[in-house]
Amino acid sequence: MPIFFNKVKRANPQDRTIEKWYPTVNSLGLVRTKELAKQMADETTMNPKEAEIALYELVKITQRLLTSGYTVQIDDFGIFYPTFKATGADTEAEATAAHVTDINIRFRPHADLKAAIAKAGLKPKI
Repeated sequence: MPIFFNKVKRANPQDRTIEKWYPTVNSLGLVRTKELAKQMADETTMNPKEAEIALYELVKITQRLLTSGYTVQIDDFGIFYPTFKATGADTEAEATAAHVTDINIRFRPHADLKAAIAKAGLKPKI
């Protein structure tokens, strides 16, 4: 199944007089937890409610581990890990938590997931 894209005209941020067309991902929609659980149940021996509970537990435990300082790897899917945005300090002693301006969660997909996405066909949305 292809990944659909739209064509969007954007100006160059460094020279607003130059505009070019760019393909951008066009999602077919949002798949929420209940639908994900239903599809998981279709592929396993779980019923949809058991799959939904498993997903909610995965989210809860992943959140707990990330907020406790761990990196979380889901085999054949990818790795979730926290990163900081921070301002610099002149000395090591001055580099404190007060310099952290933002905390983000990053995802690094597993090689198999990246390969599957790379093989997906691309198709313009009509």
